[in-house]
Amino acid sequence: MSTTLPTVISTEVLDSSQAKWVQLKKVNWKDAEGKLRSWEVAERKTRASTGVDAVAIVTKLTSKTKAFEPCTVIIEQYRAAVDKFMIELPAGLVDEGETIEHAAFRELEEETGYVGDKILLESGVVVSDPGMTNANMKLVVVDVTLADKIETPKQKLDPGEAIKTRLVPLKELFKTLKDYEQKGFVVDARLCHFAFGFQLSQQLWD
Repeated sequence: MSTTLPTVISTEVLDSSQAKWVQLKKVNWKDAEGKLRSWEVAERKTRASTGVDAVAIVTKLTSKTKAFEPCTVIIEQYRAAVDKFMIELPAGLVDEGETIEHAAFRELEEETGYVGDKILLESGVVVSDPGMTNANMKLVVVDVTLADKIETPKQKLDPGEAIKTRLVPLKELFKTLKDYEQKGFVVDARLCHFAFGFQLSQQLWD
């Protein structure tokens, strides 16, 4: 196995007609005063009929015997767009003909090996960067209950995927992400916001 770290070696301008996953559009619109305006938007080409591009999964992992503290699963993955190793929630695109729930269970099992028991919570449709793209997603909380001790199941990764999983006690998540930042990793905004909110709930309302 190669030990070479992934890195960007070059970049080039890509015409929308050559892009497989995204396209650039110019949106012409009228503001509240009736003035005509325009905006550049990056748009996914893969949106399914559900109208939802992707799911991100917060895993609540516990044991029937309470052998360990409630944990969540985070992943380490290199992202060429930022040329950095990212710390993220398990996530992925929703396939055509697939429900949001099925997409969440499938992506969780593929990227981490864990099999979800049930959906605990599902957000509405949200967007992350509306100033640049109309890409959207849903955040889904999935319950995973283990019989006893912590297990590390085998992932079902696609060719070319290199994803490392890590279990983190929920109460240590915020500190863990801070430690990753000190090591040069970049934390995905969705995971950061979840950890920040959880930390606030512990500090202000516990």
